[in-house]
Amino acid sequence: MQTNEHIVEATASNFTELVLARSREIPVVVDFWAGWCAPCQVLMPLLHKLAGEYQGGFLLATVDTDQEQQLALQYGVRSLPTVKVFRHGEVVDEFMGALPESALREFIERHIEKPADKLVGNARLAMESGNLDEARRLLDEALAMDPGNLQATLTLARLLLRTGEAHQAQTVLDALPFDKREETEVRALAAQARFAREAQEAPPAGELEKRLAADPGDLQARYQLGVHKLTEGDYDGAMDQFLELMRRDRAFGDDLGRRSLLTVFEILGEGDERVNRYRRQMARLLY
Repeated sequence: MQTNEHIVEATASNFTELVLARSREIPVVVDFWAGWCAPCQVLMPLLHKLAGEYQGGFLLATVDTDQEQQLALQYGVRSLPTVKVFRHGEVVDEFMGALPESALREFIERHIEKPADKLVGNARLAMESGNLDEARRLLDEALAMDPGNLQATLTLARLLLRTGEAHQAQTVLDALPFDKREETEVRALAAQARFAREAQEAPPAGELEKRLAADPGDLQARYQLGVHKLTEGDYDGAMDQFLELMRRDRAFGDDLGRRSLLTVFEILGEGDERVNRYRRQMARLLY
């Protein structure tokens, strides 16, 4: 099979180098095919055409499943053709069967890094190194170039939270279209912004601790202390306060303790072991 710098033949011996390692730099589109498969013969020329058009925007790797049965088994290929997109060493998208060129182009376009995406990546690196002014400049440039870039918007919201501008972060997130606001990542970030705003408006944590020492039944102080702990990254401390609030009075703030716990679960994500631990404690209080 003819190959060029944008098209390679992947085998079990070079898959790690050509697909997994390269996918950390650019998307790698892997076409699992066979010579006897008629739809494969329809799809492959289209993939070759797009690989040439995008000129390095992605790498096309072809896998002859007759020769590489173990690779096909390893990646769960059950019908041909199967196309999988690898990014950062993992499968991030896939489809089976032959697609028309317009649908194939749309599929690949989702994974091609755009100029604004590169600016967002550089902004994140600047944030990690503490160069927040440079991060803001890069994000402003990215959003001017691509106003609908969701990752640029979310990164800006995170930057605003980091610089103590919780109200502005909330405004940025509220301006997103409704369907975007309902995405898990956006909902979690909006919850963080809401808690950060409440922490800014609450009395200092030290004062709240003194109030609770004098009166453990001061539920407003308990909730606000939990909010402070959450914004400081002490999720266990925050959830302890919300659990105690729930234990003392389910009616306070329309079951504010339970609702706050559920919001923290959303922020942490279901994969976090703390979610399972505190969910069990919450269930014991409920039932």
